[in-house]
Amino acid sequence: MEQLYSSFSEKLEQLMLSQELMDDLPRIYIPLANIINVGFGSRMQVIGVNGAQGAGKSTFCELLKLVLEEQFGKKVASWSIDDLYLSRKERKRLSEEVHPLLMTRGVPGTHDVKMGLEIINSLRNADENTVTMIPRFNKAIDDVYPKSEWTKFVGKPDVVLFDGWCIDATAQEDSELITPINELEATEDKDCVWRRYVNDQLKTDYKDLFDTLNFLVMLQIPSYDKVFEWRNLQEEKLRIANQGKEATHIMTPDQVRRFIAHYERITRHILAEMPERADMLFKVNDNHRLYI
Repeated sequence: MEQLYSSFSEKLEQLMLSQELMDDLPRIYIPLANIINVGFGSRMQVIGVNGAQGAGKSTFCELLKLVLEEQFGKKVASWSIDDLYLSRKERKRLSEEVHPLLMTRGVPGTHDVKMGLEIINSLRNADENTVTMIPRFNKAIDDVYPKSEWTKFVGKPDVVLFDGWCIDATAQEDSELITPINELEATEDKDCVWRRYVNDQLKTDYKDLFDTLNFLVMLQIPSYDKVFEWRNLQEEKLRIANQGKEATHIMTPDQVRRFIAHYERITRHILAEMPERADMLFKVNDNHRLYI
């Protein structure tokens, strides 16, 4: 246990996070890791982690992975639905064949769901020598990294942490799509083609992907209003991290506001319906601290 506390503290330092988060180790991460460790037998467990943009999903998964590995001896694969984004070329084709708004990454229909299912199946059926290739997406240039820079996971994991803003999102009733939820929908999707296409993806391919989950964790933000503030902060961090590099698609605040408008309908729907069915719900306060 002493070694775990030391490793957790080092991880916080590495992530440039406050040491105040040490309190979350016995309060949040050890209990949840213990549930995952003892609750499901020997099968590979796929843990879905849902949270709106800026909720802290990546940090949460990094810290949970550390505890599962160091305290419980689990082999953990951790990846994001963001890694499944289609390339700019593929989204351009969709924008021309279906609707122009599909050029913007994020909503259901802009991920390679087939690849996601192949990754889950590869990990589930792996032996100790199996290499599973997991793609990576470069948000700074808004395109997929070359395959030479993809993640190679060797062997079969005990636990898969799979995070994303729309993880386990459910489709709305078709009648709910008719009234625009924001200016983007009202002016750029007047005939509801984009909304229906995105919603239909949740009824079909995405449902198949989300059906692979064994356990759902939700990081519930205080309100939708926090999405702009926190998403804009992510862009600032991305800008700092990519100084001197090719990073032509880092967004200004105005671009962030338009960008998150694509996500608003599904995000609001998730905030309304998911808390009642999530297997584990953590609320995120204004300072990004988790509480039950």
